[in-house]
Amino acid sequence: MTYAIKEIFFSLQGEGAQAGRAAVFCRFTGCNLWSGRESDREKAICQFCDTDFVGSDAGTFIDPTDLAAVVKSFWPYEASGGRPLVICTGGEPLLQLDEALCAAFHANGFEVAVETNGTLARPLGIDWLCVSPKANAPLQLTEGDELKLVFPQSGVDPQRFVRLAYKHFFLQPMDGIDAAANIDAAKAYCLSHPRWRLGLQMHKMLGLR
Repeated sequence: MTYAIKEIFFSLQGEGAQAGRAAVFCRFTGCNLWSGRESDREKAICQFCDTDFVGSDAGTFIDPTDLAAVVKSFWPYEASGGRPLVICTGGEPLLQLDEALCAAFHANGFEVAVETNGTLARPLGIDWLCVSPKANAPLQLTEGDELKLVFPQSGVDPQRFVRLAYKHFFLQPMDGIDAAANIDAAKAYCLSHPRWRLGLQMHKMLGLR
């Protein structure tokens, strides 16, 4: 496996059940629901992504131990005291993340978290799985730690997911020009459907990466 990495950085997790936790983010290049090019957005399965995942700016790795060592170098000594966390994100990390890389992260003391669209099988070794389903995309991962649904999405009823085997269910207001209205709609939905928790993107509010 070759691992193409867009960026690696140390920050706080800004959303979901682990919001506020220090982590090293490892952003993989590429996605199976959008090319990442603006010229392709209108015909993409996922049209609202606001993340740049094009290009291997942080390098291309063949040996998983080499990538794990680079990720470890981003975990500062001052952050000791808790188990180090690496969050594998993208793009779509499960296009590249495999059992060998998970094992290499574990060998360096990391807990492995993944943020995925849920359309691909998960490798062995993932400790925390966050799935964000997309309209018109098949959902293969029907169990995990948290399900994060961007809301609203045309043609998607959140209630179709509540019987799935997830520990946490988050409704995340869609960003963009309608962000304020989407926040109000998500708040109202969570109040009338208490199985869902309102999930805000804290990192954007605080100016974090």
